[in-house]
Amino acid sequence: MPSMHLSQIRKWLRASPPMEWATASLQELLIGALRQGPIPQHVAFVMDGNRRFARNHGIETIEGHNLGFEALAQILEVCYKSGVKVVTIYAFSIENFKRSKYEVDALMEIAKTKLFQIAQHGDLLDQYGASIRILGQKALIKPDVRRAIDKAVELTSRNGDAILNVCFPYTSRDEITTAIRNTVIDYSKPLPSPNRPFSETRISNTIRSRHLTAQAEAYRRSNSPSPGTNSGVSSDAEDSLSSTTTLHPESGTETPYKKHLSSASSHLPDPESITSETLNDHMFTAGTPPLDLLVRTSGVERLSDFMLWQCHEKTDIIFLKCLWPEFDLWQFLPVLVEWQWRRRKEAERIGAQERKGLKVVKGIKVR
Repeated sequence: MPSMHLSQIRKWLRASPPMEWATASLQELLIGALRQGPIPQHVAFVMDGNRRFARNHGIETIEGHNLGFEALAQILEVCYKSGVKVVTIYAFSIENFKRSKYEVDALMEIAKTKLFQIAQHGDLLDQYGASIRILGQKALIKPDVRRAIDKAVELTSRNGDAILNVCFPYTSRDEITTAIRNTVIDYSKPLPSPNRPFSETRISNTIRSRHLTAQAEAYRRSNSPSPGTNSGVSSDAEDSLSSTTTLHPESGTETPYKKHLSSASSHLPDPESITSETLNDHMFTAGTPPLDLLVRTSGVERLSDFMLWQCHEKTDIIFLKCLWPEFDLWQFLPVLVEWQWRRRKEAERIGAQERKGLKVVKGIKVR
């Protein structure tokens, strides 16, 4: 309980006008300094620790989630001011439906009200030109919550400077499964036949078909009985000969060109052409920059089924011991500074390798 009182005192001090002015000025100065270096274009957050924060401070779990949303609003402002283009947050896991109905309903209500709130004209997302995208299985959400979320998405749909990806409800396994399913569906559809009426193949097939027709007609006439000869050949036999030798385009016989069209229309995409980029284009995050930085609070060092596909060899994964409601600029600043330091070191290493390669090409001995 004393820690709660201390937290309230700190909050009261920060809310005083002199401290607000000093904090805002210092924050602007630090963010301006950050913008002088490389900035991650895509940052993801696992907002963990709301319930533990509530238990530690003797408050309701729902109040802990509300404080977590306030922390999110502050971090979003820091990210967008710094130049981050895409922020992805793990708002609600599909596994969270296993929690108590009271907590699930409360989380849905918070999402419904808070997302709509920050999407309002003149509010946070509108100020920085950020649009909301919902990643996950929206069919699992109650209709009234889904309507409110869709309204928030619509309000920000014209913003094109930045993106807020809200994973809700989401798991990475479900995302990967959905991407594979959609890829299979796409590769099960026949490729459209090329509509080229004057192609070389079509012209040659048409000429060949007409030539065969003319030869068959000449053969039929040369073997037909003349007047006065034995007319024992029945008309039925003549008709049979005609039907078996005539290759008229309008007849039921399939010409080589028709065979060509038939095989083209039933041709499926080559599954060997499926690459990681193919699956990437079917992920919920398709069209966004690669994930540069993933931050998880609360001291838990696992991804918990979040952004498993998007985490690659260049993604920095940072685990912090602070709880999410405690996460602010002062916790985030060292993470960004360390990320910038690593990128500078990597750029220097790549530059040194390129210079070394250039010297080798020029025939200069490299020591």
